[in-house]
Amino acid sequence: MSEELCYLGLREVAALLQRRELSAREFMQAQLAQIARWNPRVNAIVAKLPDEECLALADAADARISKGHMPGELHGIPWAFKDLEPAVGFPWTRGSPIFRNDRPSSDSILVERLRAAGVLPIGKTNTPEFGMGSQTFNPLYGITRNPFDVTKTAGGSSGGAAAALATGMLAGADGSDLAGSLRNPAAFNNVVGFRPSVGLVPSAPGPLPFLGFAVKGPMARSVADTAFLLAALAGEDARDPGCVPSQPRIFAANLARSFRGVTVAWCPDLGGLPLDPGIRAVLESRRQVFEDLGCLTEDANPHLGAAEELFLTLRAFRSWVYWGPLLKSHRDQLKPEAVQEIEAGARLSSTQVAAAMVQHGQLMERMRRFQEHYPFMVSSVTQVLPFDASLHWPAQIEGVAMQHYIAWMRSVYWISAAWLPAVSVPAGFVGALPVGLQISGRYRDDLGVLQLAHAFEQATAVGTRRPLE
Repeated sequence: MSEELCYLGLREVAALLQRRELSAREFMQAQLAQIARWNPRVNAIVAKLPDEECLALADAADARISKGHMPGELHGIPWAFKDLEPAVGFPWTRGSPIFRNDRPSSDSILVERLRAAGVLPIGKTNTPEFGMGSQTFNPLYGITRNPFDVTKTAGGSSGGAAAALATGMLAGADGSDLAGSLRNPAAFNNVVGFRPSVGLVPSAPGPLPFLGFAVKGPMARSVADTAFLLAALAGEDARDPGCVPSQPRIFAANLARSFRGVTVAWCPDLGGLPLDPGIRAVLESRRQVFEDLGCLTEDANPHLGAAEELFLTLRAFRSWVYWGPLLKSHRDQLKPEAVQEIEAGARLSSTQVAAAMVQHGQLMERMRRFQEHYPFMVSSVTQVLPFDASLHWPAQIEGVAMQHYIAWMRSVYWISAAWLPAVSVPAGFVGALPVGLQISGRYRDDLGVLQLAHAFEQATAVGTRRPLE
């Protein structure tokens, strides 16, 4: 029964706690037992508080509930923040030994909002160094492993969050996504990860509020729970001048909607990216699902080629701005990929950065025109299946060499470059390994993307499959 509690949906747990049909202590006990079962095998939750402190938090939550004080819809739910988020009371290592002793004096906006919603913070989720790369390993906490096959990676950079969700150690999780860090680990772990439109979820503190690309967002085991969590995270904040006005509560409503007659661009490999044949087969087997929902699927590829250069240029520039000073003081403590990317950013001229920004504007206009006819696109999330956890990144896909450490992620970072909202939803398996399907939509049509993903999920139920102990 303890394990069954851990696999209840986030909305269901929140409702049970609100109605006092489940106590925060009972749920905390179940989560702690699940963490004791799974975390030694997958290493997803780090910097965890002692069990007695976690239970004390739950008792305090129950006391508030008994007095009628309900600070938010997530009240009483245990939570672990991604270790890229500053959270008072926890180390903020960013997956780097350089910051092993960093204890923040204030929370990020995302952490503030989760605390205001009533979560009970019990730890952090593991992430690669500075969130760089979609393989969660670092010299402080080690490798996060895939619960469906512990010899494989859980992906990243929200790898700890995804593995914790898949194993029932958490009911919901926060993550972030620059290249694909909400979507890749979701696909690898058979959960849902949603990259919101740039500006929907505030992201502060940060030195480049208008550069865009990097977003924060929700993860859960279902689309409905992911949307429910988004309602708590979204909404403008004056500390993030890049944030846009929105109506967050719409995401907590019923996601049911008719898609009859809606045209969908079917582009599994985005026009020729190398793609594992097993992934391709799973995606092709799901095309009929969209047809059965009433969608009109058409083979059509957006013109995303320019996304490659502009994204890598602006990503390197961003890395240099954020982490450049560390090259002089801590170069020997940085992983090689981090050094290479920061140095690439240092070599950029103002002309190159400006040209990338111009290309970005042109790309977004091309996508706007493309999506006048195709409001949604369906493509692969990952181009490879979960790979060996000892590898930093795949060197080739279907015989095509990967030139750098995120080259194997073009299927997600080309979508990031276009600023499209996109979700990874469970689509099937190749053997024991999960495969995700990526649905992206028009800029700021976050609700539409979630509604289509919900319809697909309801028709397939792939996300209900759990890893075996």
